[in-house]
Amino acid sequence: MTKTPSVALIKGDGIGIDVAEATIEVVEAAIAATGAPALSYSEIKAGAGYFSQTGHDIEPGGEERAGEADAIFLGAIGMPSIRHDDGTEIAPHLRLRERFGLYAGVRPVKAYPNAPQRLADPQAAGIDLIILRESTEGLFYSAATHNGRGQSITEDAVSDTLMITRPTTEKLHNFAFRLAARRKEKGRGGQVTCVDKANVFASMAFFRKIFDEIAPNYPDIKSGHAYVDAMALNLIRYPWAYDVLVMENMFGDILSDLAGGLVGGMGMASCAEIGDNHGLFQPAHGSAPDIMGQDMANPLAAILSGGLMLDYLAEKTGDEAFEKAATALETAVENGFSVNRLRPMEFGGDMGTKAVTAEVISQISAL
Repeated sequence: MTKTPSVALIKGDGIGIDVAEATIEVVEAAIAATGAPALSYSEIKAGAGYFSQTGHDIEPGGEERAGEADAIFLGAIGMPSIRHDDGTEIAPHLRLRERFGLYAGVRPVKAYPNAPQRLADPQAAGIDLIILRESTEGLFYSAATHNGRGQSITEDAVSDTLMITRPTTEKLHNFAFRLAARRKEKGRGGQVTCVDKANVFASMAFFRKIFDEIAPNYPDIKSGHAYVDAMALNLIRYPWAYDVLVMENMFGDILSDLAGGLVGGMGMASCAEIGDNHGLFQPAHGSAPDIMGQDMANPLAAILSGGLMLDYLAEKTGDEAFEKAATALETAVENGFSVNRLRPMEFGGDMGTKAVTAEVISQISAL
């Protein structure tokens, strides 16, 4: 008998609980509609709330259980009122990134009809790009395990180390070109842009050097470069001109939020963090504890992350039915916006978490 694919479910804090539960509903509907294999779920308690109760940011054995699952789904983690003694947030998900080598942070940025478009140019309706953020090194290297690695702290100065390594960067750039190739097959894009600050930092010049070594291996994919400050400008001037943007950890953290704002807000910001053997999926937004449990959160970032998880499971298990389920979920969101049946409160609409979830499920059933 074929093993049932398993998902480690970390609901986390604040609206993370609301949107994680919404996502599982939609994922299950997509699976039922397409005949994809059933999934099993194992819930793991983690986050700031759990930390405040126990002094631990994840339950005993939780990391090991997450690593045994076929995929990890995370709602949101963190609470502004609960911090470590040095003021930093409770962030076991950063440790999971490092432990499982989740180097490829995939953050889609896509415009949907009838969703807010912050740019006046009509070409903004065609925004469809990926910010590919290296998720284990860069400027987050010092913070990944909360053990002071790469830090120097005195009463007068604090420094954090930015780390770029060849093995991880090679994997990241290869991932970027393979991703662009898959998108090109579907008629979307077909180019990779390396975003860096190679004119100032040796680490960034190294990042670009490795990119230029790898690009010739993919002759069918266009490649280019941009400094991060110029890219911040260009994402406002003509974001529709880009496909896959690959960059260091902190640059990706910042530019993905900027790009999310172009297509509605963080409630549309889905995220996949993928390594060689593990994948973690989560909305890129925070826990918004001020609206938790009030049926006000936009669950679409989480729901779309669930679609990314289904697509990942298709590749990991070799079962194309999961890809059909992912397509059904993504199409349902597209169709819901097209007929103006998705109107999240985040955008000033009249639909809360439950209504948005129910509409996506209805759109799946109608396919």
